Amino acid sequence: MSAISAGTEKTVGSQKTEKPEGAKKSLVIETNEVSFAYDGKKDVLKKISMQIFAQEVTAFIGPSGCGKSTLLRNFNRMNDLIPTAKITNGHISILGSDIFDPMVDVIELRKKVGMVFQKYNPFPKSIYENVAYGLRIAGENRKSVIDQAVEESLQLSGLWEEVKDRLDASGMGLSGGQQQRLCIARTIAVRPEIILMDEPCSALDPISTAKVEDLITQLKEKFTIVIVTHNMQQATRVSDRTAFFYLGSLIEMDDTTKLFTNPTQKETEDYISGRFG
Repeated sequence: MSAISAGTEKTVGSQKTEKPEGAKKSLVIETNEVSFAYDGKKDVLKKISMQIFAQEVTAFIGPSGCGKSTLLRNFNRMNDLIPTAKITNGHISILGSDIFDPMVDVIELRKKVGMVFQKYNPFPKSIYENVAYGLRIAGENRKSVIDQAVEESLQLSGLWEEVKDRLDASGMGLSGGQQQRLCIARTIAVRPEIILMDEPCSALDPISTAKVEDLITQLKEKFTIVIVTHNMQQATRVSDRTAFFYLGSLIEMDDTTKLFTNPTQKETEDYISGRFG
């Protein structure tokens, strides 16, 4: 898969979007006419086509039940855990590979595409072992390597200074905001290329939310981030591009500032102005 040059146009749903001028960015995720069903009958995603670029934050917005999280969970094949769920049309390419190709190793895919969930879920282990977990599962047993990865990941997650003197303490004893940042540290310890975030701040207080939002802005220097959020103000604060979903369809995707100030689709305008949702 080749990088997309500045100015290349792409048709997304009914909306033609244009990559902003500037430096070339690599195409990391591409969906082509993707439809998806949980029961094999009624599609909850309807012919979704989009492109997501490296070292950007892409936000998915839209009312509940519109397909945002369903699409996000397809990016690392979390929906495989639901026996009747399947893609009924199209394909998803990540880092140049069709992720539903029978030859794809799902475990390897999830190393490259990490996920942070809505509800923070630290393991009942020490802070250190929470971060080291993925490395140990991958077979890394060298203490020096794990020590370095744990420290770097906690620094990247903005948590190091708060916990460096109590790494043996339980991760469950941290505050909610700290637990979410610990989960982010656990995700980035295995050095994925993409981080998926499914409403990562919905269970947090405003101060913790601000810290996670600041963290997202810093992390995009190293990772590609896709975030599902119901908070439109959050989308405007942290994302470079925003995709608006409605009733299983991608209505519009564009530069975040442009989408919120000058949407081209009436459904988008109605949603961001509060007429429904």
